Amino acid sequence: MTFRDSATGSGGDEGVRRRRGKGGPVAAGGGVVAILALAIYMFTGQDLSGLLGGGGGGDAGPVEEETLGECSGADANTDVDCRMVLTWASLHDVWGEILPEQANIELTEPTFTLFSGSVSTGCGQASSAVGPFYCPPDTQAYVDTGFFDQLETQLGARNAPLAQMYILAHEYGHHIQNLTGVMATANRTDTGPQSDGVRLELQADCYAGMWVNQASQVPQEETGEPMLVPPTQAEISDALEAASAVGDDRIQSGAGQEVSPETWTHGSSEQRMHWFTVGYEGGDMAQCDTFAVREV
Repeated sequence: MTFRDSATGSGGDEGVRRRRGKGGPVAAGGGVVAILALAIYMFTGQDLSGLLGGGGGGDAGPVEEETLGECSGADANTDVDCRMVLTWASLHDVWGEILPEQANIELTEPTFTLFSGSVSTGCGQASSAVGPFYCPPDTQAYVDTGFFDQLETQLGARNAPLAQMYILAHEYGHHIQNLTGVMATANRTDTGPQSDGVRLELQADCYAGMWVNQASQVPQEETGEPMLVPPTQAEISDALEAASAVGDDRIQSGAGQEVSPETWTHGSSEQRMHWFTVGYEGGDMAQCDTFAVREV
């Protein structure tokens, strides 16, 4: 998706910061090991404590932290950090409209940290191998933007703007689940294609599709017009390709493993694409209720 030149935002206003570790721990192993770690924890809404603390040590070392500055729409169309800032701002705007209207809940805005190497969170110590994630205790999303390159080089999807933005929108979807209470009531340790864990992830995909549907319609308060222009079909294909790339079945087969549906935590490629499409075409939280249907 393309930002309008009039779109504007800053990390300080949107709660977006970049944190750079210096000499901190990296994920144990590489190659298939790193891909499997990514497969297990990708886009997780789960509490990561106890899962991330081992193998890397407890001290992330000295950290440099900065709040990202002012970005324009033109900046966001060419620079990844600015794209993250304005996408986060758009997510605030869209969910600030949807949540009170459809769930009778006021939006409490989450924060967002871009990191490299490793990061300390309210859920434990995380390395880049974990992939993007949302931490419920500190209501914050974490992304190493190096993952976007992995999306293309290791997982076979295009590192395209809407693919990147879909990832953020998915993590924001976990925040919405945190606010509605769905995250607290779901059995997040359950696995399998019809499990609560998979239903949680597919709902976040559906919420990401809702955001894509609404992002070119909800005006930014500062400018009076939407931050983004409507997506092209090619851009929607980029988002669907990213959703497919992070399906459990595709990751398992791509890593040379047997496809084992009983171990799935995020859903198949087909499931992920389907629920993104439900959100994009429907634009309604009720239609994204993956817990209300017999099969997802």
